[in-house]
Amino acid sequence: MTSDPVIEVQNLRKTYGSHVAVADVSFEVRRGEIFGLLGSNGAGKTTTVECLEGLRRPEAGAAHVLGIDAAAHPQRLRGRIGCQLQDSRLPDRMKVWEALRLFAAAAPGAVEWEPLLVAWNLTEIRNDAFGNLSGGQRQRLLVALALVGDPEVVFLDEMTTGLDPAARRLTWDLIEAVRDRGTTIVLVTHFMDEAERLCNRVAVMDHGRIVAQDTPANLIAAEAGSARVSFTAEGDFGWLTELPVVASVGRHGAWVEVVGDGPVLNHVAAALLERGLAPLDLQTERPTLEETFLKLTGHGLED
Repeated sequence: MTSDPVIEVQNLRKTYGSHVAVADVSFEVRRGEIFGLLGSNGAGKTTTVECLEGLRRPEAGAAHVLGIDAAAHPQRLRGRIGCQLQDSRLPDRMKVWEALRLFAAAAPGAVEWEPLLVAWNLTEIRNDAFGNLSGGQRQRLLVALALVGDPEVVFLDEMTTGLDPAARRLTWDLIEAVRDRGTTIVLVTHFMDEAERLCNRVAVMDHGRIVAQDTPANLIAAEAGSARVSFTAEGDFGWLTELPVVASVGRHGAWVEVVGDGPVLNHVAAALLERGLAPLDLQTERPTLEETFLKLTGHGLED
């Protein structure tokens, strides 16, 4: 990944009548990274991406992809980007292999489409019609179609919706492999575990605006507040408050809970070892990206 931006968005605004879908959005996506747009339904994620793909024209602001004004010259993006849209459909009677062959024939510089059958676990359903596919099978096919043209930038909108846990993790591995080959990926998702696993950086959207953007780890750290370390042991551990990073020590039954700021786990572990103590269940409570999202937006993903 380099610092060279391949997507530049400045003050983007898109409305539908009186409804403001995207209010004032600005961000950059760097070459070779997975950039996540996070938010609940209606936050403006999909509309933002559709403006980047040249599918919708914003009322204000600018969106440049690979140096191209997406609103003014959407045709110049064709063949250089791949899109897996949230509501994509194919003719119900079109077979899986026919769709891949068709998209490969239409895309300049397309990769061989047969290996995509294997990579995306489509071999057994290659002769099935699109109308007979399950939701998860459709998702896998649509992602494969987005990649058949060997795009420089690929947009994936809720790519793992409908997949079971095992299929989701396999998809994550494949997406990381695509990124490792140098493709820049914009990932639209409301799955926080997915964003935390895959994304180099994320932008949190709420009511058409970006309320925070950074790496998942930095966002979590900024909103985490006090650090908490716990373990089970007998005795009084009030002496841990002598450590400069520890604010308080409490006990809840067999559990000892230490609260402080900074690298509390490191200091507590070192202090315990100095006294010959090494509890096997020593652990730190790390907030999740979903908890961070709640703090940033004031509501959960389903609100």
